[in-house]
Formats: sequence, C-alpha cells, structure tokens
Amino acid sequence: MMRRLFKWLIVLAVLATTALGYYVHHPLQLPVTPFEFDLKQGSSLKSVAREMKQAGLLGQDWPFVWLARLSGKSAQLKAGNYSLDHAISPQELLEVITKGEITQRQVSIIEGWTFRQLRAALNASPDLAHDTLNLNDAEILQRIGAAEAHPEGLFFPDTYYFAAGSSDLRIFKRAYQIMQQRLQEAWLARVPDLPLQTPYQALILASIVEKETGAPGDRAMIAGVFVNRLRKDILLQTDPTVIYGLGDTFDGNLRKRDLLADTAYNTYTRGGLPPTPIALPGMAALQATLHPAQTDALYFVARGDGSSQFSRTLEQHNRAVNRYQK
Repeated sequence: MMRRLFKWLIVLAVLATTALGYYVHHPLQLPVTPFEFDLKQGSSLKSVAREMKQAGLLGQDWPFVWLARLSGKSAQLKAGNYSLDHAISPQELLEVITKGEITQRQVSIIEGWTFRQLRAALNASPDLAHDTLNLNDAEILQRIGAAEAHPEGLFFPDTYYFAAGSSDLRIFKRAYQIMQQRLQEAWLARVPDLPLQTPYQALILASIVEKETGAPGDRAMIAGVFVNRLRKDILLQTDPTVIYGLGDTFDGNLRKRDLLADTAYNTYTRGGLPPTPIALPGMAALQATLHPAQTDALYFVARGDGSSQFSRTLEQHNRAVNRYQK
C-alpha cells in the first residue's frame, strides 16, 4: 500500500513539474503590440499579477505569483514603465520586471492646461507617432471611445510613460480613462448635499477651481465660495470662464466690456456653471470641489502674492479689492 502511494506521489510530482515547466516557458500572447504597462513604486506581487490578468496578458494570476515566489524574486520588482513588442514567457516576464528592463519616454500633462495646449504638447513630442495630427477634436474623442462631445477637461494631468514610437492616441486614451476613473472615485466619496447633479458638473467646477487657485492652501476655500454661490443662485462671476469664452480674441487684458459681452462661458452674465470645463483639473482640485471648505464666504480677491482674501459680504469684499487690487 505504501509502495503504491509512493508511486502515485512520484507520478503527481512528475506531472506537476511538467506542467510547471510548460507554464514557465510557454509564450504569453500579447493583447496588443506593443503591450505597455506601468509598475508603480510599492506595488505588491499579487496586485501586479492581478493587473496583468485584467489587461489580458495572464490567463490566471496565481501561477505567476507562485513562479515569482518559488524563484525567490517576489520582493525584487522594479517600478517603471514597460513595453513588450513580442510574445514572452512567464519566466522572461519575471526577469524583465525584476531586472527593471524599462523602455520609456515620457510626456507631462499639466494641471490647468486647455485641450489646445495638451494637443500642442503631444504634437511637439519627437518620441510619439502623431496619428492625431490631421484629426479634429471630435475625431480624437471618437477614436478613444469617449462619449462626450467636447474634449475640454477630460484628460488627467500626470506624467505618462510610453515606448518610443507609440501613437499619441494611446496617451489621449490613457489620460481619458484615468480621468474617468479618478472622477468617478471622487464623486462617489463626495460630501452630501452639494449643488452638483453629475460627475461632469463636478469636473466643470473643478476646472474653475483649478484656474482660480494661486496658493494650494486656498483651494478648498475657493471651492467653498463657488459652492455657496451656486446654492444661493448667485452668479459665479469668475474671470477664467470669461477668458475661456473669449478664445483667440483675448489679448491678455480683461476689460469691463469683456465682462459685459455675453457668451456661454460668461459667468457675469449667465447663472450657474458654464457648459463645459475650461481646463484640465488635477486631483487636488477635484477633491476640493467635492470636499469644499465649510465657510460663509461668498467672495474672494487675489492678494498679489498668490493667495486670496475671502469675504462674507460685498462691503468686506469691496474693502479687500481696494486694498489689494487698487
């Protein structure tokens, strides 16, 4: 009986070894070519394997986790951006991410940029394939699967890594998808009773907060002022929206006639939010918009040093304007 059990154990061991050997060296088919993925600093082996499974590179995540552990390399993962241009075995993949064989270029998308500035930055990158060069804004949105009709504000500001020669559409799509994810997460965690009906409205207000903020410490207060004005049905009266509405006609000087000229983005002549964002809001602006400061302030004015002076009444605000602006 013991001899028969021993034989079965040997057979099972041989089968397991054969299966492991097949798995270790069998090429993984890339979902797309090149297949690009980011390995963030501090990522765990399990989270990396799970993300690669979700991306379609791994059929199951647990064999790769066991391979790394049996190889003694589970704690040797190197952060960075990786690009695979051919089928690769699990063993080779493990070598790539533990040796840090990173192939990367980078482009930064800056908070407060307009979509025009974003397009110009990607067009200027010598490392990207400029597949959007002859596309209009609507065509770019269609190519990346965006449901929105207007591109402003839809792309998350961050530094993006990519393989040389990658399509600029990949950057647009990645930045769009990340913004959708971050916006939804922030929206679900928002404070109650905000005068905002949809995540898109939050994005619009966050873009205004982004453009109005000079000192980071004022961001939540600025959001609080705008939230208070929306609740009380008071005109937002914010210069950045007027400037955005002027478009190419803005020469750097905002005049009284500009504040009186009605456009869809003139928050001195129209109530509520403008129809779209006016720039790319960063995560801090999104968080401030959805977690505004609890304040009675309805006004603010720039002090001239980047910070703002906040006021509860128009009389206080006018005194602040006289002090800091005249």
